[in-house]
Parts: sequence; structure tokens; C-alpha cells
Amino acid sequence: MKFSKQDILKALETISLPGEGKNMVESGAVVNVVTFANEVIVDLKMATPAMHIKKRAEADVQKVILEQVSSEAEVIVNIKVEAPQKPENPNLIKGKHIPGIQNIIAVASGKGGVGKSTVTANLAVTLAKMGFKVGILDADIYGPSIPIMFDVAAERPLSVQVDGKSKMKPVENYGIKVLSIGFFTKPNQAVIWRGPMAAKALNQLIFDADWGTLDFMLLDLPPGTGDIHLSIMQSLPITGAVVVSTPQNVALADARKGVAMFQQENIQVPVLGIIENMAYFTPEELPENKYFIFGKEGAKNLAEDLEIPFLGEIPLVQSIRESGDVGHPAALQTNSPVGHAFEEVTKKVVEQTVLRNENLPPTEAIKITTMAGCSAVKK
Repeated sequence: MKFSKQDILKALETISLPGEGKNMVESGAVVNVVTFANEVIVDLKMATPAMHIKKRAEADVQKVILEQVSSEAEVIVNIKVEAPQKPENPNLIKGKHIPGIQNIIAVASGKGGVGKSTVTANLAVTLAKMGFKVGILDADIYGPSIPIMFDVAAERPLSVQVDGKSKMKPVENYGIKVLSIGFFTKPNQAVIWRGPMAAKALNQLIFDADWGTLDFMLLDLPPGTGDIHLSIMQSLPITGAVVVSTPQNVALADARKGVAMFQQENIQVPVLGIIENMAYFTPEELPENKYFIFGKEGAKNLAEDLEIPFLGEIPLVQSIRESGDVGHPAALQTNSPVGHAFEEVTKKVVEQTVLRNENLPPTEAIKITTMAGCSAVKK
């Protein structure tokens, strides 16, 4: 069957890029169309580097041409990312970087109890198994749990001299460097601090420490969207954020707010994606069965709705909780379903970090003193 460029363009007028109101042709997304025999080459340009958006656009183009033009057509889709230039953010603080740290990933959740710290610990362990140099800053001032999960709760950071200055040496286990306010409080001591005191403590953990060379620093943020989050983003140029949620609606409503916080115009921290924790339960005696106790694919659907990557799902497994309780993260297990699940999620985090670094400029620390509703006020 013979077909022309006009036939292809007519078919492409019936679809649009995700998030676009106009069709592909009208919006200018279609750069060029070439037809030769039964081969069709479509060149597209997009403003987003997100892999799942690119794959969806490619699939939509192939489907509409095969259905509306010719089922025998060989369709090739080339996609070029052309991110629009953003006006300079007046809330950025230039040059506030920690030498030697390549990527700073914030792990956040809209609400407590979704397993954010557990996911952080296992991401760190998996990254280290992949050969990366990794550190964790436990920024959950009021509920630090990373020292327990790494079996270092009884340890204390040592003092070392670096360029004539006294610095804290992070505690290390399983190849991960760890600093937490939990190292400086007693197990039965509550941290009752106002925002400025907590911010000062965090700055000491960040800048008065000898982190050395790290490929990834993971920030285990407290749940919610509040003072500590702003203090962290004021202090550090965060490469990207990962949001952890469970599938049920209560958690998803708060996860949506967590994503919105990072996407605020005055903050602009790239969201690398959403991880769904406690996605399903599989009994040991019925390995082929999946029981969706908290709902099915809620976080995946939220990611699609917000047009951000879905990084994968972690099952509800008793050994994950037990491993965290005894300070031996479950991802340390080799050739296990749990270890495999964390490997798949971690690979996607790395993939999205690489894409983010290839397609977006470096993040800068922000300059915000207060938040009122959805607007930020600079000094």
C-alpha cells in the first residue's frame, strides 16, 4: 500500500504529546516526516527528558500510523529533547556545593509510616553493591532511624583534621558513610527543637563533616513538607528527589503534595520519580500469589497522572522489616526476590539521575525564608 507524507501528518493530528493540549502537528512537536516504500521516519521534539514520556510518545506514533495509515508500515520514531530555557530563579544561592559529592538525592514522603527510611537504607546498600561511593545524611531530626538500620546506633563520629580544621568523620558500615542526629542523643531522649535549632544542627552535619568523595549522598528527609525540608534545600543543591508512597489513597494524597513541594516555581528540584513501597504481599507458601493489601498500583497511577517516572515497586515482605530492625538492610541479601526488587528500583533511580544530569542544568540551593500557601518569599 502506498501512502504519502500528508497521510502520516493527518494521522498524527489525532494524537498529542502527554500534557499538551494541541495535537502533535499543531504544537510543532513533529519536526519532519519522511516516507520511502513502506518505511516511515517521524522526527519529534519534546521539552521533557523523562524516559516514560518519550516511550509513550513513540508508542502513540507507531500505533496511530499502523491503525490509520498502513498496518504494514515500518515506523521509526526519532525524539530530540529541547528543554525550554527557564528564567533565572531569584531564590538561588550560587556556589553552595560540597566538594567531592557528585549527586545529592533527597528521599521524601508525604506522610510517615510508608517506609521512606527503609527504602533509603536499601537504595544506599544497592548503590554500594553496584560500585558507587555512597553516603546517607539522616535529616529526620525528630525521628532518626538510619543508625539502627545500619547497626551503628552505639557509634559516635570521630573528629579528624582536614586542612587545619576539625571535622566529623561519618560512621561507616556496609561501605556506606552515615551521619545522623541520632549519634548525638540518647535512645530515650526526645529532640525538642524549634526550626532554627534543627537547621543549625543539620548544617553542622552537612558542612562540618569530612564526607570525602561520594557518587551519591542520600538525604533521608522527615515526612511531610515543612521547615526541615526548606532548611535542607537552602543548604544544599539537590540533584533530584525521590518520593516514596504506599498504594492507598491516604498516602497518595500526601505524596502528591510532596511532589508539588519540589516542583514549586521558587524551588525547582527535579523529581526523579515515585517508588511504591508495600505494593503487594506474597506468602512464602504461595510464591505465585500477590495480595494487594493497601491497593493496587496507586503510586504507579499517581506517577502517570503527574507525568513523572514510576521507579518501581517494593513488596510487603516480613524480612525487610526484620532486617532493618537488626541493622542488616534486606538488600544485602544476594539472589533473593527482595534484593532483586531493590536492584530494579535502584537501576531506575540511577537511570533518571543520568538523564537529569544530561538534560538539565545543575540545581542550586534556594534562598527562602518562609512559605505562605504556595508562594515563597525571598530575603
